[in-house]
Formats: sequence, C-alpha cells, structure tokens
Amino acid sequence: MKVENTKAQMRKGILEYCVMSILSNKECYPSEIIEHLKDAELIVVEGTLYPLLTRLKNAKLLDYRWEESNAGPPRKYYELTPEGVAFLTELKSTWRVLNKAVNQLENKNL
Repeated sequence: MKVENTKAQMRKGILEYCVMSILSNKECYPSEIIEHLKDAELIVVEGTLYPLLTRLKNAKLLDYRWEESNAGPPRKYYELTPEGVAFLTELKSTWRVLNKAVNQLENKNL
C-alpha cells in the first residue's frame, strides 16, 4: 500500500468541506478558490475543482453569477445557497466530532 494514495484520498475527502468553507466567507471565482486552497497548502488543479463546483451546483448547494472582467473573459462567481449554508453547518459539526476523535486517538498513550 502506498502512502501517497491514502494521502490523496484524505485530501479528496475534505475538499468539498474546504471549498464550501471558503465560499461561506464571500463569493469567489474558481481561480480565487484555488488560491485560498493553495494558501492553506491544499494544492488543487482546475480539473479537480470544476467537477466539484458543478456537483455542488447541481445539488443546489451553490449558485453562481457572471461578472465582466477587465482582464479577459467574464468570470463565474460562486456562492453558497441557503441549502448550502445548512449543509455546511452539518459538515462543520461532523468535522468537529471527527477532529476531536482523531486528536484524542493521536494523543492517547496506547
């Protein structure tokens, strides 16, 4: 078993939560989301992000609007819908429980 495979699965599992957390602060276009993830040392490429955004949009957790750009083509800005806010609240609760459990197990003298 290769550790890189497990690490990749861990990152994939948390990516949806991270993207939604970014969007809970303000609407963003995909390049901004990638920059926020990069700043947090979560390297994600557009080929990973766009399908995730589409899936969240189709689930009615995200919405978007187009805005003209001075630096090129129009940009698609994503934001959480009310359903997305409720969904993220549930994810936050689950994350807190999981984080506490993992920290407890890591710090326990076995």
